[in-house]
Parts: sequence; structure tokens; C-alpha cells
Amino acid sequence: MERHLLESPTDVEERCLKLGFLPFFRCGIPGFSVEEMVAREYWFTDEEGAWEWKGPIIREGHCAYGKFFNRKAGFVSRAWLPDWVNYRRSRHLAPNDDAAALDDVVLQTILAEGSATIKELRRMLGFVKGRGRRAATELESEVAEDEKISLDPILTRLQMEARLVIADFEYNIDRHGNPYGWGVARYTAPESLYGSFVTEHSPEESFARLLDHFRTLFPDSSENRLRKLIG
Repeated sequence: MERHLLESPTDVEERCLKLGFLPFFRCGIPGFSVEEMVAREYWFTDEEGAWEWKGPIIREGHCAYGKFFNRKAGFVSRAWLPDWVNYRRSRHLAPNDDAAALDDVVLQTILAEGSATIKELRRMLGFVKGRGRRAATELESEVAEDEKISLDPILTRLQMEARLVIADFEYNIDRHGNPYGWGVARYTAPESLYGSFVTEHSPEESFARLLDHFRTLFPDSSENRLRKLIG
């Protein structure tokens, strides 16, 4: 694998496009993550670095971003998105029927709105008190108003199933017009950013294509490790 350290959003994007996939965090395959590839001065420092590069990369439109790899974040190139979506959507990750129904309510709410942050979702679904725009279809009436319901695992499952991606990160702005704090993810369907996905392959065929690609990239990695990464 190429050893040149990543020093800019362009470097990260080009590495993703070259490999097809690029986890943000360590993923069990040595060296295969932004965390391991980025120059140390650009990782978790007070200066702008890898954490701030994600939004600009997403906005370029060549790489999708979300929690795709073992429930951790990473990039998938546009070239591989059709097979990725085709296979991942054949997987159903909700642990039971109730969880699956709630996942669908959250998904349909985001689809109806076009996009949403987690804060906006809580308001639209009635999980918090206060004013806020409701989903047009009033889907919040289907959800028990329990403030303890966590949307994080739901959003993670929907990303792992390739039904949602992160459209961008939004930051608070100080009085000087400078962004600060942790970016807040805005979720949307991949079709909203990249158009419809057309493939002649079955989900099983897409999985085989993905596995062959990862075998080529990492011939020394175990079959189990590659399968776990693909999901």
C-alpha cells in the first residue's frame, strides 16, 4: 500500500479514489485508515486537520462518508457506491421487529425532510420539548415520546445499511465568523447527493465483487477480516 502520508483533504480524497474505500479509524487491517495514514501533525490537534477535512471532501462529491466499517466512519468512492449500496441494503441489522420499525420511522422522516441533524430529528419525532418543524407526514405520532430513546444506534444501523450518509458537518460560528467546536453531522439518503444507483448485479454478486477487490488490496489479510470489513 502507498506510504505517502496524507497532508490535506485532497490527499485523503485521492487515496479513497485510488483504493475505493478508506476507513477513518483503525479497522483491523494494518495501515488501512486515515488515522494511520495522516501525518501526525494533522491528527487530533488544535490546528485544522483530518477531522476538519471530512466536510470539504464530502462536498467535492467524489466520496461518500458515513459509519460504514464495523460501525465506524469512513469513505467509499463513487465508483464503488452502486455495489456497496446494493449489497449493504440486503442486510437487515435491527435486532428485532420493534427496532426495525423505529429505524424505518427515522429513515422516512429524513427522506421526507430531505436531510436532518440529530437535533432536528429529536424535535421532528417528538423526543424533546419545544418548538420545531414537524415532518410533513407526522411520523412522530408513531413513536413513543420517550426522551431516553437514543437515535445514535438507529442512525448507525441506517448508515451501515447504506440507507443514509453524512451530507456535511455544521459548526457553531463565533462573533468573528469563525467555526468552532465539533461538527454536527447532517444525514441524508445517498441518492440525494449522488443520484440513483444502477447495477445489474444481485446483492450476492456485489458482495463477491467487493470481496475480490479487498482480496486484491490486502492479499495477506485473512478472509474473515475482509468479510468483517465488508459487513
